[in-house]
Amino acid sequence: MDKLVYLFHEGHGDMKELLGGKGANLAEMTRIGLPVPYGFTITTQACNAYYEASKTIPALVEKQTLEALTCLEEKMGKKLGDPLNPLLVSVRSGSVFSMPGMMDTILNLGMNDETVLGMAKLTNNPRFAYDSYRRFIQMFSNVVLEIDTYYFEQFLEETREQKGYSSDPEMSATDWQELIIGYKGIVKKHTRKEFPQNPNEQLFLAINAVFNSWNNQRAIVYRRLNKIPDHLGTAVNIQSMVFGNMGDDSGTGVAFTRNPSTGEHVLYGEYLINAQGEDVVAGIRTPQPIAALKNEMPEVYKQFTDTCKRLEQHYLEMQDIEFTVERGQLFILQTRNGKRTAQAAIRIAVEMVEEGIIDKKTALLRVDPDQLNQLLHRRIDDTFEKRILAKGLPASPGAATGQVVFDADEAELLGNEGKKVILVRPETTPDDIHGIVASQAILTSRGGMTSHAAVVARGMGKACICGCEAVKIDLKAKQFTVGDTVVNYGDIITLDGSTGEIMLGEIPMIDPELSDEFQLLLAWADQERKLGVRANADNPEDAKKAFEFGAGGVGLCRTEHMFMDLKRIPIVQKMILAENYSERMEALGELLPMQQGDFEGIFEAMEGLPVTIRLLDPPLHEFMPDKEELLVDVTKLQILDPGSAELKKKEQLLKKVRQLDEFNPMLGHRGCRLGMIYPEIYEMQAKAIFYAAAKLAEKGIEVQPEIMIPLVGHVNELKQMRQLVIDAAVLVQEETGKNIEYTIGTMIEIPRAALTADQIAEEADFFSFGTNDLTQTTFGYSRDDAEGKFLQAYIENKVLPENPFAVLDQEGVGKLVETGVKLGRTAKPSLKTGICGEHGGEKSSIDFCYRTGLDYVSCSPYRVPLARLAAAQATIRHEQKKEEVFTTA
Repeated sequence: MDKLVYLFHEGHGDMKELLGGKGANLAEMTRIGLPVPYGFTITTQACNAYYEASKTIPALVEKQTLEALTCLEEKMGKKLGDPLNPLLVSVRSGSVFSMPGMMDTILNLGMNDETVLGMAKLTNNPRFAYDSYRRFIQMFSNVVLEIDTYYFEQFLEETREQKGYSSDPEMSATDWQELIIGYKGIVKKHTRKEFPQNPNEQLFLAINAVFNSWNNQRAIVYRRLNKIPDHLGTAVNIQSMVFGNMGDDSGTGVAFTRNPSTGEHVLYGEYLINAQGEDVVAGIRTPQPIAALKNEMPEVYKQFTDTCKRLEQHYLEMQDIEFTVERGQLFILQTRNGKRTAQAAIRIAVEMVEEGIIDKKTALLRVDPDQLNQLLHRRIDDTFEKRILAKGLPASPGAATGQVVFDADEAELLGNEGKKVILVRPETTPDDIHGIVASQAILTSRGGMTSHAAVVARGMGKACICGCEAVKIDLKAKQFTVGDTVVNYGDIITLDGSTGEIMLGEIPMIDPELSDEFQLLLAWADQERKLGVRANADNPEDAKKAFEFGAGGVGLCRTEHMFMDLKRIPIVQKMILAENYSERMEALGELLPMQQGDFEGIFEAMEGLPVTIRLLDPPLHEFMPDKEELLVDVTKLQILDPGSAELKKKEQLLKKVRQLDEFNPMLGHRGCRLGMIYPEIYEMQAKAIFYAAAKLAEKGIEVQPEIMIPLVGHVNELKQMRQLVIDAAVLVQEETGKNIEYTIGTMIEIPRAALTADQIAEEADFFSFGTNDLTQTTFGYSRDDAEGKFLQAYIENKVLPENPFAVLDQEGVGKLVETGVKLGRTAKPSLKTGICGEHGGEKSSIDFCYRTGLDYVSCSPYRVPLARLAAAQATIRHEQKKEEVFTTA
């Protein structure tokens, strides 16, 4: 750990772990000869050393920083704090993974009462010098001295109004001087100290603040949301300043080498004349589209477009570039892989293959499977007549309806209560991250397509409209107006982030259509993946949707959902209340044709693909009325109508409900235990499956039923239930004359089943790991109670890295899966294995399933495309690792 500070020319692009993403890219751009303002990077290791030293900058870091500063001063021919020829620097954070807006930045550091005079004289532009100074005071005071920006913005707005100005460029040098006096007064009032004038003191206070920002609340929330490890730390980039606010031949902007919303191969971005970079991303002024730069500064525009092409070719990836023009000279301040919508990610990946920039495997690895959910949700129905209230910039596609809220805390509170809200703000800041997470969509009246709200919303796949200046927001009154229309807190609005349209009320929406690029990418995924992908589908509609999304069959059909139909519940209750076998058989006789119809519809929808049907799993009390409600009804009838037939019926029902009541129903009389005690229930279901298969065979439709016995913990349970299914198959075959090919397996969801999988495999043709229940039984958690009471606190306090019901616990539950697969295939090498819990649609769990050697994963229909892509990525990644090992050996 000897070297903790690197000059830009000493680093390169592969040093992200040490220099952070920003520092590594600045070093790489310097290395390839791009116009990067010179500087140096204090490493992530220095950040960790800072925290190890109880938030004190270690002596070695301070020494190397001052040495690097001396090199920077020599390179620039200027000196920090020199009143005649001052060096000004920016101090920026730069984590290993991009965290836009989450941590702190300070510009114009080195300004004080003396250097501002030097800058004014050197540039012959006093207005620029004092504008830069007031920006520095405001930014430094907020980031380092922790004074809310609101006080400075309020004072600036009051000053502008007093002078009759509408925008900052109208302010003169004298105006800025007056403002600076007021700003210093704000600092004195809040800190009881004068604003620091020593540039070296400013520098180290700023470095402290950037290190501290690694653990500010918004950064912690962002890391948790994006699963970024807490131990990485942030680098600090010290860079000589270039100025976009030196007049009309200067400016600043942000651009993407391709459109981050649609993926179209056109330069996309914005810039502001006579402004600094923070003005663009903070949304304080509404910028111009990048194409307009072609007319205002044609030579700069050409140089910039050439640089964009060069960067994309160098990184083989769409780039997000920050730039500044100082007196007609272009400087590149940053480049990074651009965040994009799912639609754009897919189009860019496919088109880069077609352009010969990357290959298909690289394209598949470029698209985050989680992003695909953005494309699988509803959009506004174009046939509906919309009343458009206003139109802003379409900053992030998608559509959403919700109640208007004006505060991030309120958005989080209502969102946690299950309410759908839309966050409306003049502009968002990184402090609003928790409210954005909880909202359906975001609407801002200021800012552009690269403002904080736009970038964060696109990353989350949320609809966002920015820069809607027609919307006048009154935060105190909790309302906004558009012309004469007033929209109050709690009113319902609909946003279309694809068009920028805002509408009153709720607008009908329709299902998405998948683009040709999407279908092509998934076709490439299917060529690569070794893991099958099926869907969990309990009815013909879900099965049809799963088939459309490319599922290779149904991995879990839960038959209990068929019994929950309101028309069937009375018959199910009749079966449960039966006093004897013949009464129960009568009720089952009514249910059988209904079950048969269900299975026919699912088999037909899957067009010959395998369908795994799980026999009845939940305890019988779930089909009965609520005990407490029944008790209230019985008590009322005993008082009001004691001799009624209804009272007698409800008393009988209450008696049965009490008999079925269990202390711990999750571990009670359910699954195969029901079949063992009431074999006639499972027999009815098995017959319904075979009758349905025989009926479709008559139509010439091939069927592959896979019958799954749930909750087996001992081989003898499966042995007995297997024989029951075989007997039902023989009976139906004799009746119909149709010979149906089928398999019988079990769901592994009890730890004992995984540990004795070699014995159970003797009676099974396949295993399907039910990881929802396996997680419950392994951890000893009741899912509903755990998630509602303590699980979130466990995750926040890092007791657990993830919610184990959302992301498979590979260390514990995963070991049981691995054990089950290994033991099962030891006994029966041909044993087919799959997973059908919620984890079947989660990318890291899918990667685990590939490594463990499962044959398939099964997930909800809408997650099938995600699973197909994640399965391909798992195959590609692990084959690449094998190749690397082979090459090294």
